[in-house]
Amino acid sequence: MHRSRVSTFLIDVRRDEVDAATTFWSEALGVRTSSPEGEPQFISLHNAIPGYVAAIQSVDDEPRYHLDIETDDVPAEVARLTELGAVEIASWQGCHTLKAPGGHLFCVIPMHSDPEYFEQHATVWGRQ
Repeated sequence: MHRSRVSTFLIDVRRDEVDAATTFWSEALGVRTSSPEGEPQFISLHNAIPGYVAAIQSVDDEPRYHLDIETDDVPAEVARLTELGAVEIASWQGCHTLKAPGGHLFCVIPMHSDPEYFEQHATVWGRQ
């Protein structure tokens, strides 16, 4: 048995466009921004989507949007999603990038929400 939930909405932006994108999205959404300590590739968009993390992510790839699914059991969640038709394309520092049918990228990440909030809002998978 494990649990998971959509936790994060990321706006992937080419490195050379991060400053302009940060200014645009912070002003468009009326939110403040900051870079989480130790994660310079992310710019948090505070309270842009209540109950979720919203951020700009600097990438060396095409601009896009993607979701992160947080879980208390990464291997079990990756296995569940690949059984549904997703294909794992990369993994790095505990984060697994998958491609869903239709071509959309998403990541499976270890739980990072407040444990009480996670327990209230996550879906339970498997036998109980």
